[in-house]
Amino acid sequence: MQHIKPNSPHARDIAYHMHPQTNLSAHEQIGPHIIERGQGIYVEDDNGKQYIEGLAGLWCTSLGFSEKRLVKAAHTQMKQLPYYHSFAHKTEHPVIDLAEKLVKMAPGSMSKAFFTNSGSEANDTQVKLVRYYNNLRGRPEKKKIIARLGAYHGITIAAGSLTGLPYAHKFFDLPMEGILHTSCPHQYHHSLPDESEDEFTDRMIKDLEDLILREGPETVAAFIAEPVLGAGGVILPPKGYFQKVQALLKEHDILFIADEVICGFGRTGNMFGSETYGIEPDMISVAKALSSAYQPIGAVLISEEIYKVIVTGSEKVGTFGTGFTYSGHPVAAAVALEAINIYQEKSFLPHIHSVSPRFQERLNRFIDHPHVGEVRGVGLIGAIEFVKNKSSSENFDPSLKIGPRLMAMAAEHGLIIRALVNDTIAFCPPLIITESQIDEMFGRFEKAVDEFNPEFKI
Repeated sequence: MQHIKPNSPHARDIAYHMHPQTNLSAHEQIGPHIIERGQGIYVEDDNGKQYIEGLAGLWCTSLGFSEKRLVKAAHTQMKQLPYYHSFAHKTEHPVIDLAEKLVKMAPGSMSKAFFTNSGSEANDTQVKLVRYYNNLRGRPEKKKIIARLGAYHGITIAAGSLTGLPYAHKFFDLPMEGILHTSCPHQYHHSLPDESEDEFTDRMIKDLEDLILREGPETVAAFIAEPVLGAGGVILPPKGYFQKVQALLKEHDILFIADEVICGFGRTGNMFGSETYGIEPDMISVAKALSSAYQPIGAVLISEEIYKVIVTGSEKVGTFGTGFTYSGHPVAAAVALEAINIYQEKSFLPHIHSVSPRFQERLNRFIDHPHVGEVRGVGLIGAIEFVKNKSSSENFDPSLKIGPRLMAMAAEHGLIIRALVNDTIAFCPPLIITESQIDEMFGRFEKAVDEFNPEFKI
């Protein structure tokens, strides 16, 4: 494939093939953009051009690039035990220590950890566990899982079904049977005229309740949610939303699965997004920042109540028949364990608290731009949505590719970010970012926006 240098006139085309909802013509499919090295919040391509990694890779490289402690952890474990498995009553010390740390630090009453290789696999496993759990409880009809429109929960068949974005379903024959979707709680786009935030929240809860009652509470097993919808546009929950969701779920004996794949390990200002929004989950999925993405690893955390049902039932039905060759891989576990050691140091969360106000302040400066409809964020994650008409919240025609083209313009100014649905630009830098680096990041984006301004007139 032809390689286009980042500073060339065609560099912006690279962004098109990165955007999952864009239809591409043949001449636009021209990548890839090759990244060769990274240090701190910066990466460098094969032409020597440096970029600020404004999305921490894919929302994941929380400790930045080339963190020596993580490299050492991997190297040390590679020399001692480069691989072993967790089947047939076998395991290794790193995975034991990691499981113990995770269940102690997690919100809710988590008791056990099951390891996967990604967030997709974690949520795929959640679907299996929900089915297994209810079969063992003698409730074979209670299997349906409700996710939300606009959510992202992965891309395997089961996790892709949970995802509430069209590109995850089109031509894949998804969602699979038993996966349902309720309304996206994004007030900016989905509120009624003159509807208050409280009224909007109540309507979202009513939509969820109506879905549960329509399907039959005896058939609905679980509800899954990201504390902040990530790939769906960095959408924060409206006031009181999760408290009312949880009350409704408890009323109908429905499990709450918290997808912490993006929000976990400090991103929202607390160790978990569930803590930020008062969620007390029955099950949790983690990945990405679990190892700062230095090794592929994810995990499912479950409560003691669910664990007891699984153990008791397995004694009757035989082997608990799920797992992966690389579940609890010792190198991945060792790296994740060291990442958690860093997260639990006294300076970690205070650093996020100290720099988050600058991040949010610089993010919110864009609200005065004539084509910015909404700015939203919490902690060190945020987004800017560009619209055609500020007063009506009307989005640009998707065929104009405003978001992807703006993303490519930012790359020309040395900033890697991501265009999401509705021409939303997401920011999710490594958590180690400093105030001066935050200014540098948004300064580069301001230059990109200023240069792109004439394009908004199309």
